Amino acid sequence: MVTQTKPVHTGRRQRKMHDKQSRIFEAAAALFAEHGFNRVTTQQISDRADIAAGTLFRYAATKGELLLMVYNEELRTALADGAAAARTQTDAVEAVTALVGPLLRAAEHRPENTIVYQRELLFGSPTDTYRSEGLALVAGLESMIAERLIADARRDGIGSPPLDETASARWEEQARLAGRSVFAVLHLALVQPSTGAHPGHDAMADLRAQIAQIIAGFFTSIGRQ
Repeated sequence: MVTQTKPVHTGRRQRKMHDKQSRIFEAAAALFAEHGFNRVTTQQISDRADIAAGTLFRYAATKGELLLMVYNEELRTALADGAAAARTQTDAVEAVTALVGPLLRAAEHRPENTIVYQRELLFGSPTDTYRSEGLALVAGLESMIAERLIADARRDGIGSPPLDETASARWEEQARLAGRSVFAVLHLALVQPSTGAHPGHDAMADLRAQIAQIIAGFFTSIGRQ
C-alpha cells in the first residue's frame, strides 16, 4: 500500500498559513479599533500577532491593505444586517435606507478608519486582493439596491411591464445606475468628517433624503418608458 504524504504536508502548511492570517487579522483589527489607523504601525501589528515583520508582508503589502482586510469583514457584516432590516420594509426608500444604515452607523464610531478604508477602495492598488474583495462587496450592495427597486416597481405596477428583453434591459440599466448613485451619496456621507461638508446636518436624515430623490428619479424614468 502506498502512503500519500503530500496532502498531509500541504494540509499542515495551509493550516499554518491560516493560523498566521487569523492572528494578523485579529491583531490588526484590535489595534485599529484601539488607536485608529494613523497611530498604528505594521511593527505593532506583527508584534501583537507574534510573527516576523517580513512574514506580515506576505499577507498584506501595506498597512492600507491590512485595513482593507479588516474592514471588508465589517462591511460584510453591516451589509448582512442591512439586508435583514431592508426585508422588513415595504417602502422602497425605507428599505434602501435600512440597507445602508448599518454602514453609516458603524462609520460614526471610527470615522478615521472608515475614511482610510474608502480611500483605499477608490485609490488602492489594482492588484490588491483585499481591495478587489471590497469592491466586490460594494458591487453586491449596488446589486441589492437595484434588485429591490425592480421588485418594488413590478409590485406597484410602475411603468409598462417589462415584457420583452429590451424593456427589461432598460429597467435593469436604470436600476443599476440608481444603485451606483446611492453608493456615491453614501460614500460622501461616510467621508464627511474629512471633507467638513454640511456641518451640523444630520447625516442619516440627509442620506435618506438623497436616497428618496434617487429612487423617485428611477421610478420616473421607467414610468416614461
